[in-house]
Amino acid sequence: MRKGRLSKAETRFITENANTLSVEAIAEELSRDPKSIESFIKRKLKLGLSEEEEVAYSLEDRPYWKELRQQFTADELELFQYHWIRIISQFKDDVLPTEELQVVDAIKLEMLMNRSLKQNKENIDQINAFEALSQEERSADPDQQDRDYILNLERQIASLRAAQESLDRNYRDLQLKKNAMLKEMKGTREQRIKRLEDSRETFTGWIAHLMRNPDLIQEYGMEMEKMRLAMEEERKRLKKFHQYEDGTVDQPFLTSDTVEE
Repeated sequence: MRKGRLSKAETRFITENANTLSVEAIAEELSRDPKSIESFIKRKLKLGLSEEEEVAYSLEDRPYWKELRQQFTADELELFQYHWIRIISQFKDDVLPTEELQVVDAIKLEMLMNRSLKQNKENIDQINAFEALSQEERSADPDQQDRDYILNLERQIASLRAAQESLDRNYRDLQLKKNAMLKEMKGTREQRIKRLEDSRETFTGWIAHLMRNPDLIQEYGMEMEKMRLAMEEERKRLKKFHQYEDGTVDQPFLTSDTVEE
């Protein structure tokens, strides 16, 4: 089974046969891993995508995706895509270009907050380690204690504590900015509930809306008539005698109006 990047001939074969052959058949023909073939079909040809994959791959098609790859690690990009999928799905793909930039900036703030928390944890671990070393040195015999070593540890601990305060302050600032941006996007729970409440209409208001839109009345009327005709045709079909697989004959739709001898 060959590995590495697909050749031009292989990509051409996949493109020409993606709609007619299964992934396994293409992989067998090219002696390739089926997962790599499936990945190419989804990423490049945009075929067989789930709703979440479609949203995720749409992010990779954006011009700024290249910049994001230079700004964040692979693990961060994976988390970035996760947040992107959920936020875009929440707004039902009803996102304008300026709103899309807000979504990207909000996720960037979330990534920076995560970085701040990680650095904060590393600081705490280092502080604990240095304090343990300092305590171990202080517990030794006074004549054998290394005072310079203890002072050096205390200076490092003080420096780390100052950095920790800076990280905590940075995290709080980022959180305030993210919350403000979510409010601008109307993405908080309070605003979402308010939007749902504002969208409620009375039956009288709906009738008035129909009266102001005669084209909408005609559209609804045609749909209702099509449904009525389809229902009538299906009723005619189901009221006739039907022979089942076990050989019995009966009427699927049996009422006092359709019963036959």
